[in-house]
Amino acid sequence: MILEISILTIYCLALFFIFLFSVGQLHLTWHYLKANKKETRPGLSEYPIVTVQLPVYNEKYVVERLIDAVCQLEYPSEKLEVQVLDDSNDETHSIISEKVAAWQAKGVDIKHVTRKDRQGFKAGALQYGLEIAKGDFIAIFDADFLPNPDFLIRSMNHFDDHIGMVQCRWGHLNRNYSMLTRLQAFGLDAHFTVEQVGRNHAGSFINFNGTGGVWRRSCIEDAGGWSADTLTEDLDLSYRAQLKGWKFKYLESTEAPAELPVLMAAIKSQQYRWNKGAAETAVKNSMKVFRSSLSFTNKLHAFFHLFNSSVFVCLLLAAVLSVPVLYITSNNPQYKLIFNLGWIFLIGFFSIALYYWIATKRINPEDYKKKYFKLFPSFLVVSMGLSLHNGLAVIEGLLGRKTPFVRTPKFNIISKSDSWKGNTYIKPQWNVLTFFEGLLSLYFGFGIYMGLRLHDFKLLIFHFMLFLGFAIVFFYSIKSVKSE
Repeated sequence: MILEISILTIYCLALFFIFLFSVGQLHLTWHYLKANKKETRPGLSEYPIVTVQLPVYNEKYVVERLIDAVCQLEYPSEKLEVQVLDDSNDETHSIISEKVAAWQAKGVDIKHVTRKDRQGFKAGALQYGLEIAKGDFIAIFDADFLPNPDFLIRSMNHFDDHIGMVQCRWGHLNRNYSMLTRLQAFGLDAHFTVEQVGRNHAGSFINFNGTGGVWRRSCIEDAGGWSADTLTEDLDLSYRAQLKGWKFKYLESTEAPAELPVLMAAIKSQQYRWNKGAAETAVKNSMKVFRSSLSFTNKLHAFFHLFNSSVFVCLLLAAVLSVPVLYITSNNPQYKLIFNLGWIFLIGFFSIALYYWIATKRINPEDYKKKYFKLFPSFLVVSMGLSLHNGLAVIEGLLGRKTPFVRTPKFNIISKSDSWKGNTYIKPQWNVLTFFEGLLSLYFGFGIYMGLRLHDFKLLIFHFMLFLGFAIVFFYSIKSVKSE
């Protein structure tokens, strides 16, 4: 009896957290629809000095195109400095040296900045470069980005005196490369439209996304500089700066195109860092938020913003427990009240559905219905399949287990004719987690069987989605291993 009650309690609490998170996303959707998205401003009357930082570690496939794009930004040359913050220990270093020399010969103020070691990883490189930078403003691009020539002009004229950071929307160079890239783009588009604009309009904290944005130097310094004690140094600094009173501006109409990972192994690497880092940042900054003078609504949004990765833990718990819950409620009619409350969780589902519907309509106005109904179910299914991997990353972050910063390798894969084979930066291999993902697929297949056998079909769709999600993640994980 105690075990049954414990299972049901944890199951309901997990679903309730997911429900509250979903309602929060619905509130952001409402703010997005209310927001005035016109970002037209007069041109710059004066041009402050801008330093563009390019943190790079072993990126031989993409670093040349990055440097070329940044050196062609439309900005007065005497006001623009480029720092290639190079921590590489392979041939990338010599590629950068040659490329930097070529642009220096053309009169571009570009520097090849190196350190003795990789202490602090990306955060350490950014802080090292900041200390020797000329600029009063700092633009940052990761190796997989290709900023448009007008990026600085479009972003710099939004810096009023109180603005500490301007973040721009990510674009996707290889959105249509494969189903995996389409699903990643689908999920990211929602963050870079509804969520960021919604938070900005609500007056809630938003976050610098690590790249594709510009900082006021004094804002970084006032917030204490870059810190490497979490895996998401961008989110951490964002909260420290906004808690200091700085305001952030999000520009939905200004796009910074980038390349998406094409392998499940690379996607998992990126997801691990984002989810674990978010949990670490939540532990570090949540109490500072609660003790601040922010309004209750903004504190609530900040809570779900900081702990949004915890949704994967709740999803994993609810999923794993749903099979014994099916058995318990079938044999104990008094517990079936749980399922009579199912309409509450339907509200959560439709909140998320609307959130992605609005985002899809914004990005694909001409054929958004077709894309939405094709991608939204697949996105939900694969997200469920990643709940074990991402959930464990979150648990590590919440418990304070430290691991090194592992960057996501870039492939320079844009069109369908490009291939990742032969890339020396990633060696897909079997691991225990992949085995358990396959096992969980079978587990939820058993859940489908139990539902049919018990003539209890309330969780049938849920179990089918979990079965399919873990099967897809397992398949793509071993596919790259076999291809290699």
